[in-house]
Amino acid sequence: MTVTVQPTGINPADVRAVARGGAKVVLDPATVEAMATSRSIVDGIEAAGRPVYGVSTGFGALANTFVAPERRAELQHALIRSHAAGVGAPMPREVVRAMMLLRVRSLALGRSGVRPLVAEALVDLLNHEVTPWVPEHGSLGASGDLAPLAHCALVLLGEGWVLGPDGGRVPAAEALRRAGLAPVELAAKEGLALINGTDGMLGMLLLAIDDAAHLFTMADVTAALAIEAMLGSERPFRPELHAIRPHPGQGVSAANIHRLLQHSAVMDSHRDDLAHAVQDAYSMRCAPQVAGAARDTLDFVRTTAARELVSVVDNPVVLPDGRVESTGNFHGAPLGFAADFLAIAAAEVGAIAERRVDRLLDVTRSRDLPAFLSPDAGVNSGLMIAQYTAAGIVAENRRLAAPASVDSLPTSGMQEDHVSMGWAATKKLRTVLDNLASLLAVELLAAVRGLQLRAPLVPSPAGRAAIAALGGAVGEPGPDVFLAPLMEGARAVLAGPDLRVAIEQEVGPLG
Repeated sequence: MTVTVQPTGINPADVRAVARGGAKVVLDPATVEAMATSRSIVDGIEAAGRPVYGVSTGFGALANTFVAPERRAELQHALIRSHAAGVGAPMPREVVRAMMLLRVRSLALGRSGVRPLVAEALVDLLNHEVTPWVPEHGSLGASGDLAPLAHCALVLLGEGWVLGPDGGRVPAAEALRRAGLAPVELAAKEGLALINGTDGMLGMLLLAIDDAAHLFTMADVTAALAIEAMLGSERPFRPELHAIRPHPGQGVSAANIHRLLQHSAVMDSHRDDLAHAVQDAYSMRCAPQVAGAARDTLDFVRTTAARELVSVVDNPVVLPDGRVESTGNFHGAPLGFAADFLAIAAAEVGAIAERRVDRLLDVTRSRDLPAFLSPDAGVNSGLMIAQYTAAGIVAENRRLAAPASVDSLPTSGMQEDHVSMGWAATKKLRTVLDNLASLLAVELLAAVRGLQLRAPLVPSPAGRAAIAALGGAVGEPGPDVFLAPLMEGARAVLAGPDLRVAIEQEVGPLG
């Protein structure tokens, strides 16, 4: 696949294709023309000798310091070196690739005043799979992701580090030489244009949106399987009950769960049983209200990310009429708020799933399933400690759901006196979603084990598909075994596409 960067930008699928699929990148000829036009304005400013921030002055608190023409290229190189000040473990390759593509997108909009060769140099890094080594700490989401983007830009200069095949650090000069690429000499404004923007946090948010969409659908799947295993009722998920509370996401989740519970001998076994519970517990009955609210939150986040994806976030910006104006568009508040909101929603999707796991394992509440889903409880502990693990992850997600975007520490001599912490918000969101995958995997494992223990009753088509998908990974109920590999196997099934595909082949598309 090839992604073409247009002068109007790119779309979320393009970001996923480059970040996760290794797609190649090309610049549309119109983007080259837009950048050349923008650059001619900067060249005119230089020739006129006018003081303009980032072109003929210093940065941040040094904005009033005039820089002589003969030192302006040096200024840009010094900016990149000084701002590449991150520490910590390297960011994942997919995040860095997303960030680089988004910086190309930003330059290609023709408002940054850089020569086309600067964007072309970033494209060369992507297409030759040269991925800068970007530390996890350094960005405040204030003037965008300054430190992470500076670590990327430093590689263009033939300096800094590149991610090796094993995740270690390789000198950038060596990596460029192996790829047949030459370092870039920056001109006025170009260093600033390479590092001023929200590309890191936007890249992480776009990848998180993709992950959350999959996990929220799988949360409906694991909820339905758990409800089926616990002999729950399908009545609370009927469409007429959700039409009277018309939150869109709730309706989608309820329809998913209702569809997944059809054609089940397990459900039929108690449908007309007068002794059956009049009402199921909240963790069962309110599953679509929680997962649906998370879906609606995700829709809000999608809208925010889509707006950012067509935004000019550089500073200063070069306008078509020749003006160069300072802006605050690099501030990451919109993305930080969105990421924190989605982290809260995802944490609750995991929390309610853990409550269903606890019910499945509790002999007093699981409706005749054996204690901890072990056929020989006592000598065997079954899935007891799997629920401990889930509870520990829920507690961590609650800590991570505390918003980063309400924090601010002033920097740069009080010039940058309010920062967004958007990088921290989007980074921890990815951790929350990774944890959610593990939580849903525990519910998947417990629900499948519960359905297996309902034999000879035949479960729903979704239940049969789940048992078949996990069969090789978890086996049949029996004596205790080394549990961690079973949990890893369940997570791999849940995180991948195959289980959803298998279920949809049986019940039709899920929302």
